[in-house]
Amino acid sequence: MRIEGTLTKWNDDRGFGFITPTQGGPEVFAHVSAFPRDGQRPRLGERLSFEIGVGKDGKQQSKNILCPTRPTEKPYRLSEPTRPTEKPYRLSEPTRRHDKPGLLRHLIPLALVVALGAYAYDQYAHRSMPFSDSEAQALHTDTAVRANDQVASPFSCDGRTHCSQMTSCAEAEFFLSHCPGVQMDGNHDGEPCEQQWCN
Repeated sequence: MRIEGTLTKWNDDRGFGFITPTQGGPEVFAHVSAFPRDGQRPRLGERLSFEIGVGKDGKQQSKNILCPTRPTEKPYRLSEPTRPTEKPYRLSEPTRRHDKPGLLRHLIPLALVVALGAYAYDQYAHRSMPFSDSEAQALHTDTAVRANDQVASPFSCDGRTHCSQMTSCAEAEFFLSHCPGVQMDGNHDGEPCEQQWCN
């Protein structure tokens, strides 16, 4: 509920005063922060309209003060103290907060875009080239060795897996080294068919 009153006391240096309600009752504390931000100083005898609120100290004080008798003027930014004991408020020319954004506001998004681009390129490069130069060389060498072994060897993997199916120790060694699923090294010492061929 809004109450009408008159500003009967005002300390311009400290930025606070008291409003006397028109319908009677005790004076109500008024801080400059509750006045409109129109750049005009509160004036003694000024007619006001306000609401009652509770301050930080738990006491009643006015809030949302309106000044219906004030003329409409070019708005100014009103800078005021937050407590009565602070320095007096002062008027300043209107300021625009975002007229000249800082360089940092532009650099941060740019840095994020660059970082994301670098990460995406790195992932793409790794997928396009899954092996490093040394790994590719080693793979190539291993493939060449296996190809040479297969060309030079008279044996080939044909599904045999047991020592009883071999004809020599060399054949058993070839099968153990090159063919999957063989069962010729019972003691797992790398030497196949020790009882039949490689003793």
